[in-house]
Amino acid sequence: MSYKSADDWRKSRHKRVLLLGMSGLGKTHVSNMLRAQGDWFHYSVDYRIGTRYMGELIADNAKHEAMKVPFLREMLMSDSIYIASNITFENLAPLSAYLGKPGDPELGGLSIDEYRRRQDQHRAAEISALLDTPHFMDRAQAIYGYDHFVCDTGGSICEVVDPSNKNDEVLNTLSNDLLIVWIEGSDAHAAELARRFDLAPKPMYYQPEFLEAAWAEYLNNNKVSEGDVNPDDFVRWTYSRALAHRAPLYREIAQWGVAVQAHDIAQVKSAGAFEALIASTLEMRG
Repeated sequence: MSYKSADDWRKSRHKRVLLLGMSGLGKTHVSNMLRAQGDWFHYSVDYRIGTRYMGELIADNAKHEAMKVPFLREMLMSDSIYIASNITFENLAPLSAYLGKPGDPELGGLSIDEYRRRQDQHRAAEISALLDTPHFMDRAQAIYGYDHFVCDTGGSICEVVDPSNKNDEVLNTLSNDLLIVWIEGSDAHAAELARRFDLAPKPMYYQPEFLEAAWAEYLNNNKVSEGDVNPDDFVRWTYSRALAHRAPLYREIAQWGVAVQAHDIAQVKSAGAFEALIASTLEMRG
């Protein structure tokens, strides 16, 4: 683990952290604050996935849909218009839209085979984006002169690493140079995340074994065929199960670093306060 003690952290001229946890617990909020208020470079794994590794897939999918409209087809075929993703750190909708949800195509769903294919693409992209972290850490300092670095991971990092394997390539790469920080939510946070998700269900990446089990159980419980599944109903039904599935994985990853409470992160209003919280967490860890 980088920064063996609070003193190591305080004295370090180059503070480098990786934030992980469920979407909605403050990873991107804190990362944006550090970038705005401190000498921190913000590396967004989801942004890297949606631009470097899946940007062409996202744009081609949009073009495929546009080609169904005669007017847009004509304009595209004559190179009169172009279609590109406008993904940002704050707006990852193009990536989510491409990942999609399985179910009835009349309700915007994907066939389960196509859904699995896109899930596999996301897994490969996420691993590559995570392994790019040291490269961006070096660039941030060499090109832009940033002393500090925050890696803002997606909620699905726990689905693409094996924290029980001491030789896991991704976790070894990350923990060599960054302090891994898990933002741990309470039961109340989980309930609030589930409430928000129920209002606006979004595509997610799932571990293949988890997806297959959830899909089979949903079909059996609801006595429906694959093409009759309501996509939003499926991802709503799956969400709480995904939270329960991810919690122990996050906890294991935290053994490679430290854990901070989401309610403590919510109180952080400055780069200095964040650095102090990490120092106190390292002190408690001993």
